[in-house]
Amino acid sequence: MPVLAVIPARLGATRLPRKPLRLLGGEPLVVRVYQRVLALQVADAVVVATDHDAVRDACAARGIPVVLTSSDHASGTDRVAEVARRPEFGGMDVLLNVQGDEPFVSREALAGAVGVVRSGHAPIGTAAVPVAAEALHSPDVVKVVCTDEGRALYFSRAPIPYLRDAGDRSMLTPLVHQHIGVYAYTRQALQQWVQWSPHPLELVERLEQLRPLAHGLSIGVAHVPAAEGGIDTEDDLRRANARWSVVATRAPSFAPV
Repeated sequence: MPVLAVIPARLGATRLPRKPLRLLGGEPLVVRVYQRVLALQVADAVVVATDHDAVRDACAARGIPVVLTSSDHASGTDRVAEVARRPEFGGMDVLLNVQGDEPFVSREALAGAVGVVRSGHAPIGTAAVPVAAEALHSPDVVKVVCTDEGRALYFSRAPIPYLRDAGDRSMLTPLVHQHIGVYAYTRQALQQWVQWSPHPLELVERLEQLRPLAHGLSIGVAHVPAAEGGIDTEDDLRRANARWSVVATRAPSFAPV
């Protein structure tokens, strides 16, 4: 089952303007994400999907495969689906959606999501890590609870499941995980996802993965030990560049991707 990794790179981010083109280690962020995904060797091919000529030109100048997609897409999933419909990618059975602001994404997360789909466990795969106690009540941290077979029951920004009695806190830890926003899909599941209208649950929580879940598509969750956060703000970018500088200083010959 050949895997195509697609990196959606929208230029119109508000919290970090022109995010794909902001520099990380002297190169545009989208370039660093492409390098990372390529180096992890989870996908058979990697392509950037963007809505802007500037991102396309930056990728093309570095020999990075890139597709200019519609500017009307509401999400990265829609952008990935457009790429998947292109004739040149028709032989790819699994589509892997890697967010364009994840230059330190782990191999375990990507391989875990792909493994869910390749194994036939579910038509959509994603990943999750143990949630920190202080993050449980943060709406910026998406939580997921699963069936005993490892399929998602629900995703929420709220602290789920609700802990009614403080004495049962020890029961909570193994039940809830922090969702990591990588997705692998079968071709059919991806096209179903984007053909459905946004679901009320999705609109309330502002979580697009509730759309296929509400329609009955299974989402398998690969549990991985740890994962890095994305780059959403100026502070995130500063921290990422500081980390990059440290790694480059320690191992100048190693591309810190």
